[in-house]
Amino acid sequence: MLGKLAKWLRIFGCDVLYYPAIEDRQLIKIAREEERAILTRDTRMLQCRGVKAAVFIRSDDISEQLMQMRGILDIRDPDLAERCALCNSRLHVVAHKEELQELVPDYIYHNFYSFMRCSGCNKVYWEGSHYQNIRERLGEILRQDSED
Repeated sequence: MLGKLAKWLRIFGCDVLYYPAIEDRQLIKIAREEERAILTRDTRMLQCRGVKAAVFIRSDDISEQLMQMRGILDIRDPDLAERCALCNSRLHVVAHKEELQELVPDYIYHNFYSFMRCSGCNKVYWEGSHYQNIRERLGEILRQDSED
């Protein structure tokens, strides 16, 4: 239900777990054990016994969701990204891009010099056009926040 939000929050440096198919009681148990807040669109989840910290996400729109979270969390500049957007593991700077030659397209290998790699799923990141789109989205969120 909130997979897109989880991905964006990770891009902005937040430690976010996301389980697309999990029973409520298991989710509550994980949140309690790891001292995490539950983000939900389910009003029934807010009333469940054992829920210590929960945030009701008011909108289905990702921009509005990010604006709501901007007021709650420390959303960081993606230049300081530490988390994999896919699996939430830590990202590490790749010191020698030669180790990535077989993992990225030739064009990317020959035209980009700075790479990061996920310690969990091994996804490789670089500052391509998608990165620019992320920067623009962050700018929109920050501008909206300062206009309110």
